[in-house]
Amino acid sequence: MRSGYYSDKYFVRARDVLLAAGRGPSVTMQVFQKGDAVVAGTDEAIGMLKLCLTEGYGFGDLEVSSLRDGDRARPWETVMFIAGPYPAFVHLETLCAGVLGRRTRIATNTRAVVEAAWPKPIMFFPARHDHWRVQTGDGWAAHVAGAIGVSTDAQASWWGSSGIGTVPHGLIAAFGGDTVAATAALADFLPEDVLIVSLVDFRNDSVGTSLAVARALGERLWGVRLDTSGTMVDRSMEGEMGDFDPRGVNPRLVGKVRDALDGAGFGHVRIVVSGGFDAPKIRVFEEEGVPVDSYGVGSSLMRGSCDYTADIVLVEGEPVAKAGRWHRPNDRLERVE
Repeated sequence: MRSGYYSDKYFVRARDVLLAAGRGPSVTMQVFQKGDAVVAGTDEAIGMLKLCLTEGYGFGDLEVSSLRDGDRARPWETVMFIAGPYPAFVHLETLCAGVLGRRTRIATNTRAVVEAAWPKPIMFFPARHDHWRVQTGDGWAAHVAGAIGVSTDAQASWWGSSGIGTVPHGLIAAFGGDTVAATAALADFLPEDVLIVSLVDFRNDSVGTSLAVARALGERLWGVRLDTSGTMVDRSMEGEMGDFDPRGVNPRLVGKVRDALDGAGFGHVRIVVSGGFDAPKIRVFEEEGVPVDSYGVGSSLMRGSCDYTADIVLVEGEPVAKAGRWHRPNDRLERVE
């Protein structure tokens, strides 16, 4: 990072030109993004500033103030000020903007589904939708945004926790398509304090499979997870189609599973839903009073972007900014030591 290996080349060349010319003006860089957002990535950006400045400079040469991870930011609100000799940190603009943009996108998307489902918990399950190297920081961004759990140990590592999970389709397949056998094997293998949630859509019969697993595991079964593909219609929907969209995990399917479990004396078994859930779909479920206990959300949390921009707005204390940009003080920022 200090060498500029990950930086846009024009920033590296700008640093080299300034050093060659013997110029080290004191500047104030203003960092912001353009939407309503939940900020994340500030700790990582500050870490870069502490560890990766140009040789010969130290963090004591800078004055940094910032919002904190988890803070809400308004459109165009300043998220961070970096003041100091420009050659010290010019090469880090790419990296700071990039990490803030990535983590803020995850945090903003996660907060949207958390608020839509509140007070029901959201589980953060998008690990399979992106490169493995982004997991640690993404998990932290989801955590500060309110996700109750993440699916990998890497995602949970920054706050000293671990991943959570249920029975994958692959384990059921390895038991010959027998969901009961796969779930029972998992329950026997794991400690008693691990919550057992069975995935019940393998045979496209969420009602029948939920009952079968509940009868086999009794009180050991914490919940069932409905994950019917959006291109499939569960067997229990046959004969009822025509006045609603029967595909995927829909309100009527959830109601059928709940009624079946309650009717058979398994009222303790919770219902987790996943597969194509985003904030609008969760809001529909909540407005209709669908008996969901928690939501697993994956790919929708990766959508969109949070575009951070960093501008030099002061040079030697005097306003200097490109047309259309100006110095925007923010008394919400905290000085970073």
